[in-house]
Order: sequence, then C-alpha cells, then structure tokens
Amino acid sequence: MALNGILPLWKEKGMTSHDCVFKLRKILQTKKVGHTGTLDPEVDGVLPICIGNTTKVAEYITDQGKTYEAEVTIGYSTETEDATGETVDTDLSEKLITRQQVAEVFLQLTGNIKQIPPMYSAVKVNGKKLYEYARQGIAVERPERTVRIESIELLNDDLQWTGQQIKFNIRIRCGKGTYIRTLAVQIGEALGFPAHMSRLTRTESGKFAKKDCVTLAEVAELAQNGVIGDILKPLSYGLEAFPFMEIEPKQIFAVKNGQVLARHAILDQMGFVVLTYQGQPVALYKNHPEKADKMKPEKMFGFPTADEV
Repeated sequence: MALNGILPLWKEKGMTSHDCVFKLRKILQTKKVGHTGTLDPEVDGVLPICIGNTTKVAEYITDQGKTYEAEVTIGYSTETEDATGETVDTDLSEKLITRQQVAEVFLQLTGNIKQIPPMYSAVKVNGKKLYEYARQGIAVERPERTVRIESIELLNDDLQWTGQQIKFNIRIRCGKGTYIRTLAVQIGEALGFPAHMSRLTRTESGKFAKKDCVTLAEVAELAQNGVIGDILKPLSYGLEAFPFMEIEPKQIFAVKNGQVLARHAILDQMGFVVLTYQGQPVALYKNHPEKADKMKPEKMFGFPTADEV
C-alpha cells in the first residue's frame, strides 16, 4: 500500500533539509518525499515533509506563515549574517540599549518591509544561487524584495542591556521568504550597531508546531513498528488555507476529467477553491485566465476509488 501524508518532522541541527529527505526515503522505502522549505544546517525546528500524493501540496504549505525564535547579537556582523560566517564589522564600544528602544525598532520592522537577501543564500540571480557567487568572491547586485513581518516580541524580561556585546532573544511571526538573519542585521542597524543572528529555531510552520513533531529516530521506530500512519496528516491539512466546496453528483465526471467549470463566487476573495468528494479533496481550482465566468483545475488529486464514482 502506497504511503501518503504530511509528516511533521523536527529537523535537528547539523543536517540540511535535503539530508532529511534522503534519510526518510530510505526509512520509509519510498522515493516520493519532499520538504516544504529549506532550513539551514545550523537551524533546528519544524519541517513538514510531504510523502506520496501530498507532495502536490508542498508549495502551499511552504507559502503559509512561520514562527521562529532567534537570538540577536549586537556588537559585530558577519558575511553570512549568522554565527557561522567571518566577522566583517565590529563595534567594541560600551553600549546601553533599553527595552523601549528595542520595542520601537520592532514596531518599525513590523508589517511589509524591504529585505535584501544575504549573499550566502539560495536566492538565484541569473540562474545561479547567491552563495555560489559568494564562494567565488564575485559581487552581484541582489534583488530587494518585500516580506511580511506579522509580529516581533522580546523573550527576555530585561529592562536594559549594557556591555560591548549584547544579546537578546526574540520571537518572529512572518510570511514566506523572510530571512531572519537579515532581520537581525536590520534590528542592529536601526539601533546603530553591527549585528547578526546567533541562533535560530523554527517553532511553527503553518499549522504544524513543535509539539506535533517527531525526530528522524522516532520516525524510524514508528516505521519499524508499522505505525507510521499514526503520525501522518492527510492531504487536506496542506490545503486548509483555502475554502473547501463539496461537488455535486452531476459534476463528478467533469472534475474527474479536469474540465473547466462555472466559476464559484468564493474566488472573489480567495485565489483557489478546494473541490471535495465525500469530504476528501479531489482537485484545486482557480480563476480561468481567459474566461471570466469559468474556473480551471490547478491540481488534481484523484478520487478515492473508481467504484465510488
């Protein structure tokens, strides 16, 4: 029987996201495995993994909001914007930073903000990843982009910080494409000092939180005991950002064959609508690009079994 579902994995430090996929393919004995957004090797946290037919919804899970807990270090910046890179700027002056100052900076950096991706990142310029340019010592212009910061909050109770080097912990709720490393640098710049991100953990990804997750070792144990299905979440989990609509019996043939349908009014508010049969997602539809009164399939998930339709 084919294995299908979304696995809430807790990625441990020291592994790439691809390492996790490679190991899971061996553990679960299936090739159809994909992750939902890269986490750097030194970052741990929630990494939903799509298995089997749920790989079709990986991009929608990736698009959902994330929550991170990070440590910001004020006093020096690095070429990678995190603790792994070489120091590029240092300020050893005695500093006094108040909680009020930090709160005001957080307010400035909440909402839609501009970011320039780090040179050591997987963002592509002219078909080549930025970190490939960086490793060759080639300077390229990086594309500025807008990201969404829902909230930033301090996790420390301190009223002020003093010293040549200052550290504090923050929680960030943000949208797709946000670089927390870059945000740490921006916080430092707004306070008037070089800074970098010295630690990072992703605590939530979409609906998945740390409490939902299992480690690779736990996955191996569940698989060995034949109960891996107990931890997998269904296809519908990856589509919950969209409205669901049960199809009528007369629509079964058309949906099953990926035909264009009369447009549903829900598309006025949402970009997609999930069509269900007996409560199970069978297709994802969107506005037709040329026919204003029609909608067309974006993804097809298949019907439960042939004899049911």
